[in-house]
Amino acid sequence: MDFIHESNRIYLNNEDGKAIAEVTFPDISNNEVNIDHTFVDGSLRGQGMAAKLMKALVDDLNKKNKKAKATCSYAVEWFEKHPEHSNVLVEK
Repeated sequence: MDFIHESNRIYLNNEDGKAIAEVTFPDISNNEVNIDHTFVDGSLRGQGMAAKLMKALVDDLNKKNKKAKATCSYAVEWFEKHPEHSNVLVEK
């Protein structure tokens, strides 16, 4: 399974080209994004897909030397459970 990476979105399509998992993160500034939405289709639930999306996003942010603000409830919870990735979060 290979995620599709766009400038402000990482997602996975099914065979019909429909997005079945995604995380969106619009730019706030040149070096900061807002993680504002995660979605996983019911057919993929329970497989850790949202966590895989978050990990892919963290990897991208680290490569691009960007920081993130998390406003999506899933993203907030994910960072609480994975403090080892908090380096990408904007300091409060």
